[in-house]
Amino acid sequence: MPPAPSAESAAEIRPRPSSPSDLFFSFSILALQGFGGVLAVVQRELVEKKRWMTTEEFVEEWAVAQIMPGPNVVNLSVMLGDRYFGWRGSLAALSGMLAFPTLIVLTLATLYVNYAQHPQVAGALRGMAAVAAGLIAATAFKLAGPLKKHPLGRTVCALLAAACFVLVGWLHQPLGWVVPGLGLLACTLTWRKIAP
Repeated sequence: MPPAPSAESAAEIRPRPSSPSDLFFSFSILALQGFGGVLAVVQRELVEKKRWMTTEEFVEEWAVAQIMPGPNVVNLSVMLGDRYFGWRGSLAALSGMLAFPTLIVLTLATLYVNYAQHPQVAGALRGMAAVAAGLIAATAFKLAGPLKKHPLGRTVCALLAAACFVLVGWLHQPLGWVVPGLGLLACTLTWRKIAP
């Protein structure tokens, strides 16, 4: 019976970007698909299609990207680029994430100034907001799977998520206070659970 592959050899076999330009074009395509938020698209592309990250790695790195200043998907692109190609990879992934969307946003802003007063434009924007909310909810359900391996367990994680939803969604508390507060609580509880 052949020996089972080690974790190091499994990591070597796992797909990875072939070059910084691969990162640039991959993140450009991600950014162009992600109108209204790219979380659902990024998770599907990086974890399910390209397999550059496992679901657990994605959840962990997304959590770090969430608490860092700036747009979370931009933070994730910088971290992923650095993982594979250092500062060159970070720059390539960041450029891919920002270049084409910046051009599109400038074009759309110019058009919006001319057509903002039309009721059809307002209706279209409301419809897009509903679709974006659905994408975020669907991705949240997908990402809940790895929580069964979390030291706190699914129940405590679900309670923390529900507390965040209630505080921000219903009570309209500032996200800048809720995320650090609940994040500190979650980190403290996790640390106490895993500390020897």
